[in-house]
Amino acid sequence: MEGNRKGTLPDIRKTAIFHAPIQKVWEAVSTSEGIAAWFMPNDFQQEIGHAFTLQTPFGPVPCKVLELDPPNRLSFAWDTFGWRVTFELKELEGKTQFTLIHSGWGEPYELIPRVSEKHSVVRDRMDNGWDPLINVNLRKVVEA
Repeated sequence: MEGNRKGTLPDIRKTAIFHAPIQKVWEAVSTSEGIAAWFMPNDFQQEIGHAFTLQTPFGPVPCKVLELDPPNRLSFAWDTFGWRVTFELKELEGKTQFTLIHSGWGEPYELIPRVSEKHSVVRDRMDNGWDPLINVNLRKVVEA
């Protein structure tokens, strides 16, 4: 996805290795309860095309399940301006490699309507925000 359109910002990519079986990590990233435990309250369902809502600090945000390949891949549209969040899981001898890809960024100075801020500002904030969500919150959930 990165570099699809000239002048757009690169995807956010975060990879972590969890000392947990792939099925436990999958449950944490692909169920409403699991997602709420480390990310945000939601009404997610494992069904391609399912429209759901994330309860963000900026208010409710519409999302839609785009891809579902248990227990290896889940993608969903986040909001209405082109963001896509993908969770990729790979089994590694009893551990799990988890990769998050947050794509769909616009041009750096293009405004994101919901927050009235530039893509570059929001991307940097989210790039920093994904680190503790994955390496602290998600890790606590799956390695407990």
